[in-house]
Amino acid sequence: MPKSLLIISRQAPWAGPGAKEALDIVLAGGAFDLPIGLMFMDDGVFQLLPEQNAAAIQQKNLTANLQALSLFGVDELYACAHSLGERGISPAALAVDDVRALSTEDVRALIDRYDQVITL
Repeated sequence: MPKSLLIISRQAPWAGPGAKEALDIVLAGGAFDLPIGLMFMDDGVFQLLPEQNAAAIQQKNLTANLQALSLFGVDELYACAHSLGERGISPAALAVDDVRALSTEDVRALIDRYDQVITL
């Protein structure tokens, strides 16, 4: 049985390559039917907002890729509720469907549930 993998994305989409790299790992894992989850924490929750103007910073817009995750078998999407709250983001305002907002306690339990965890 393949080991499960949780990717924690902590960078805003404009902060460097970390957001795209996290998404690339998730898409690759999903393509190989790896049990995989993706969690957004800290400034990573900014990736979930609609109407990103990626062209202004010469980056690729990640929203379409995030919305396509279910096509790759990636259905485990999470956001840290504390991170959302600190940044004034309502879970209802997220551009990506099916993202579960988790309390700090639930985040710890989620991390313990996965065999391997990568933070970017």
